Amino acid sequence: MTDYIWLIPILPLISSITLMLGSAYLGRSVIATLGVGSVGLAAVLTGALAYNFLHAPEPIHVVYWTWMQVGQFDPSIAFYFDGLTLVMMSVITGVGFLIHLFSSEFMEHDNSYARYFAYLNMFVAAMLILVLADNLLLMYLGWEGVGTCSYLLVGFWYQHSANGRAARKAFIVTRIGDTAMAIGLLVLFTELGTLNIQDLVAAAQAKWQVGDVIPLLICVLLLAGAAGKSAQLPLHTWLPDAMAGPTPVSALIHAATMVTAGVYLIARTHGLFLLSPDAMTVVAVVGLLTSLVAAFTALAQHDIKRILAYSTISQIGYMFLALGVGAWTAGVFHLMTHAFFKALLFLGSGAIIHCLHHEHDIFKMGGLRSRMPVTFWSFLIGSAALAALPLTSGFFSKDLILLQAYQQANIGPLLWVGGLGGALLTAIYSFRLVFIVFFGHANTSPDREIGWRMAIPLILLCALSLIGGYFSLPVEKVFPIDDNQHPDQWVELVSISIPIFGVFLAYLLFLGRQLDPGFLIESASGRWLKQFWYSGWKIDRLYDLALVNPYYWIATIARNEPVDKFYQSIVITNQTLNAALSKMQTGRMRGYIVSMVIGLIGFLGLSLFFVAGAV
Repeated sequence: MTDYIWLIPILPLISSITLMLGSAYLGRSVIATLGVGSVGLAAVLTGALAYNFLHAPEPIHVVYWTWMQVGQFDPSIAFYFDGLTLVMMSVITGVGFLIHLFSSEFMEHDNSYARYFAYLNMFVAAMLILVLADNLLLMYLGWEGVGTCSYLLVGFWYQHSANGRAARKAFIVTRIGDTAMAIGLLVLFTELGTLNIQDLVAAAQAKWQVGDVIPLLICVLLLAGAAGKSAQLPLHTWLPDAMAGPTPVSALIHAATMVTAGVYLIARTHGLFLLSPDAMTVVAVVGLLTSLVAAFTALAQHDIKRILAYSTISQIGYMFLALGVGAWTAGVFHLMTHAFFKALLFLGSGAIIHCLHHEHDIFKMGGLRSRMPVTFWSFLIGSAALAALPLTSGFFSKDLILLQAYQQANIGPLLWVGGLGGALLTAIYSFRLVFIVFFGHANTSPDREIGWRMAIPLILLCALSLIGGYFSLPVEKVFPIDDNQHPDQWVELVSISIPIFGVFLAYLLFLGRQLDPGFLIESASGRWLKQFWYSGWKIDRLYDLALVNPYYWIATIARNEPVDKFYQSIVITNQTLNAALSKMQTGRMRGYIVSMVIGLIGFLGLSLFFVAGAV
């Protein structure tokens, strides 16, 4: 079983390199076969690995070679495979394959077809290395790899300057969290002498007591890294702008895989976080606040992809809430179900954009229920799972998070109420999207139908969004057993009822029109609040005022600093001498002979002068 683990990340990596080097010689069918087939084969190998693992669920540790040896520091290129790794790999390769298949039709007429699949395959390879790594340094390599691929894919259509700005923003903002994470790794190695995940967790639990300061510092640094990659407050502002990339990129990187890397990091190092209850509380509060802020913002958006982007931020917040209250299994469970229904929604939005002349504004759509039936049912099922309606996959995972949050000591009921508020808002904005896009008057008609390569992924993701909640995660040996008692029945009834009430409220507001909040929205305070939410609570504006504009101001002043003038004088001197010497190149032999004679006489004269002086 261990013989072919290395093939799973290497196949998409080889495909990526092949597409980069041979794109000029490959036809579109070959490019699609390489791009889609490599991830499909990786998914098949992951399935075979899962089959063997579930029959003998013992962790697998495979060491290939020592990466480097510096004193006592000797990290390896090594993989560690357990139930948590299996869940992540299944999402990356399974959902990733469906998105690649969708992309083969969605990007079919793009001039950079090979470059697109090269970047996408490289991302899958980096993400697989991230989740397979047995040590934090190798994980950091995959971590930075997915960040680089995100930059390349967000700015894929680099001909438009706005896409380049979005790519740079994603790269720079996530680097802030990555820097904090790197400092955390340095502190870990300094204190424990290893970055091997299993060894350092055991060493930390042996060295420190619950509540010590050093574990708190390390966990906060790791949380900063996780918040950057998973778009949590205050480092979440890059994700909505990252929708500038192709829609399947949003489905893969910014819904199903990359943004869950922070959740995986905290889940994988949960042994460290158990030593710091204060850090876990911070994780829970950050997750809850992010969930609420993003949900309010999604409620005010017009762009179909930005609505889903803020929805992703909100749902990742639920995962952080779960991790913060110690509901490790529930958090990973929601990670998996979210990958199903959010990939479905993003691909559905891609189908709409693809068929509606690249239109993004939901108020310019409408009436697509009968014109795009596959996409309609995809959106309906995906939105139902996002809203956590009963019997959908999202219901099982989100309900489990809320119930375990309620049981958290001290602030549990407060976290539960906040989570219910987020669930209500989620149901409202998700069905606001459904009712406006698929019902009512048709403002734009589709100019084409989706083909089978786009339809099949949608249908399969519909099925996963419905039945995914019945899956059992093989993580019982990864996380401590949760022995909390089941809360009172009324708590569960309220948790179930809130999303249903949210859908009913959305119907009254956006379809039935029995409720008309126009007088509130058109008031001065209503217009201000709507604009405030639409702008993302003006957090970008705050960063511009506090960080970006001062940086540009300092750069403008430093542009003419004295040091620059010194180096510019050297350049000017060289340019002047070059111009003078260039004029001497007349092409006339007489001039060259005369200059050589003059130079020879000068050289001999100086030589005789120095010789006479020496005598």
